[in-house]
Amino acid sequence: MTFKRAWSYGTEMLRNAGILEHELDAWYLLEYIFKIDRSWYYLHYAEEMQEEKFQEYELLLKKRCERVPLQYITGSQEFMGLNFKVNSYVLIPRQDTETLVEEALKRLEPDMEVLDLCTGSGCVMISIMKQKKVTGTASDISKQALLVAKENARKNQVEINLVRSDLFQNITGTYDMIVANPPYIPTEAIGKLMPEVRNFEPVEALDGKEDGMYFYHKIIGDSRRYLKSNGYLCLEIGHDQGGRVAFLMEENGYRNVKVVKDLAGNNRVVCGNLPAVK
Repeated sequence: MTFKRAWSYGTEMLRNAGILEHELDAWYLLEYIFKIDRSWYYLHYAEEMQEEKFQEYELLLKKRCERVPLQYITGSQEFMGLNFKVNSYVLIPRQDTETLVEEALKRLEPDMEVLDLCTGSGCVMISIMKQKKVTGTASDISKQALLVAKENARKNQVEINLVRSDLFQNITGTYDMIVANPPYIPTEAIGKLMPEVRNFEPVEALDGKEDGMYFYHKIIGDSRRYLKSNGYLCLEIGHDQGGRVAFLMEENGYRNVKVVKDLAGNNRVVCGNLPAVK
């Protein structure tokens, strides 16, 4: 089996399984197994590959046909130009969430203290700390998720204080900014998600309870006690939650509340700050 035939084989196999980006996913799996890049491929595509390597490739193709996310197969995902380890204990970082990081960075100054709730893989806090000299604390209710975040912090050479906590339960001190990408999908909508999401990503990181707003009520309501004067709260939201989350923040005393769209034009982040104490 040549590399060219193997890629074609993989593409067809994934296409028949209904994988939308069949050609690209087949390439990524080929790249992962053989540790090659496009330049190498175009110089060697007519060469024969080792049979046992092809069998490894075929095994991963079968997993992808079962709708196992590509990122859980390869164990990694890029986010904000950094590489993050991912597994089934954490959500796969999405490009949409880069909007949350970008909005946080606009408001941060060196030496500020930042708290990241529902950190998962740690991608938000780590990305912030790679670009701003801030002190970072990240929390999650999942012990397994925190182990992933710890490895990602080490991998990306940042020092984060990791706390196992159900939202603010075990959080102490006050912060200049709180960021969070909490579960925000209504419970009844989870069954309608793509198989890759509903069957493999951790449901506790997706389920925002009945109307998807449960965690926003909890975070916004309790956050004032953990923010310094003029501190910021920045939250990722579902595309149809901007108005409701902004209203909640204003109702709880936040000012300069702003709903920010992602690159696709969907509402994605709400930010606001507490007025300074006079």
